Amino acid sequence: MAMIIGCIMLFALAHQTLSTGQRPFLAMKQHLSPGLAWVWAIAALGSSIIWGFSHYPLAAGMLEEAIEVAFSFSLKGEGEDTGRQVYLFGLAVLVWIGCATTVWNYGKGASGVRLFENGIKILSLLIIVSFGWVVVSASLNGSVSWSVLLWGFVPHSLPDDAIGVTTMMAALGTAVGINMTFVYGYTILRRGWGREDGELARYDIVLGLVIPYLIVTSLISIAAAASLYDGESTIQNRLAPAQAGAMFAATGMGEFAGRLIFPLGVLGMAIGSLVMHMLTCGAAAAEMFDLEENSTAYRLACLIPTPAVLGVFLWSSMGPYVILPTSAFCGLLLPIAYIGWLILNNRREYLGDDMPNGTRALAYNSAMTLCVLVVVSSVVYSTLVALGWL
Repeated sequence: MAMIIGCIMLFALAHQTLSTGQRPFLAMKQHLSPGLAWVWAIAALGSSIIWGFSHYPLAAGMLEEAIEVAFSFSLKGEGEDTGRQVYLFGLAVLVWIGCATTVWNYGKGASGVRLFENGIKILSLLIIVSFGWVVVSASLNGSVSWSVLLWGFVPHSLPDDAIGVTTMMAALGTAVGINMTFVYGYTILRRGWGREDGELARYDIVLGLVIPYLIVTSLISIAAAASLYDGESTIQNRLAPAQAGAMFAATGMGEFAGRLIFPLGVLGMAIGSLVMHMLTCGAAAAEMFDLEENSTAYRLACLIPTPAVLGVFLWSSMGPYVILPTSAFCGLLLPIAYIGWLILNNRREYLGDDMPNGTRALAYNSAMTLCVLVVVSSVVYSTLVALGWL
């Protein structure tokens, strides 16, 4: 349901952007509210910076794990922790260099950048294929009950504990991040798409976002349940590289390949997110300060999240203090942005003849209204729980 909500709202954004050819920030500023447009841009920029503080430590940690497996080099447990922290910082800087180079040459077709982008896609695809192989292997061994599994995809019960309800409500409210809502419109405009590409955009959202997400989460859940869960232990929130490596090795991949695939796959996903953070900051700054795309000022704006590299040192201490306010601020703004798109979808002076009418308008408005209500409910509930009022 969470992905369906995000899908519906991105459908609406794509329809508006491609029908008018107008950039989303400018559309919201001119046809709805300049203040809302600015807050939306600031929230997208701010969240991209803050979440980078968690992504760089993740990327550095996965790169460290891959180096340890490939070259048997590690500073883990070597006396003082300072040396390892500096080492991780150096790895984070390497990740930053790769991301910055990609963003600075984005869309130019440079062979080096294409190679880097394709490498990241291959790494991300590799982990998906690996989890898929684990599922196939477990299925052949009789470790997967497909009838029970398929029944589990049918909603037939709701969580009855506070943790379960909070997790479900948080997922409903954050299926699509505030930075994704901001940068997506610019992404499809940069591709040169127009009014005639509306159906292509919908296929792009479903095939490029929804289906891959469903496949990845399903494969990881099935693989972990079949290979790691004994039916009695408490389920943990994270899958450790050692656990994933053992799971892959048990399917015949070998210990070396098994231990290497997981950190490289997660590294690829983390780098993809960091590149999106940079592009979001560039797009937001370009709109707020009227910067020309691909100008020097625009490229420097893409580097606004650079301080997040220090997350290697800071995230463990700052994380608990910034996660709540950042999530609350962005979470509260997300339904406001959704309401803005709902209003714009019914503005004839904005959409002209492309404004939905009749049955199509009823379907659009009903779906978008339901999405707004669900997201607002989830944000309010999650905020009350975080404040300790529930």
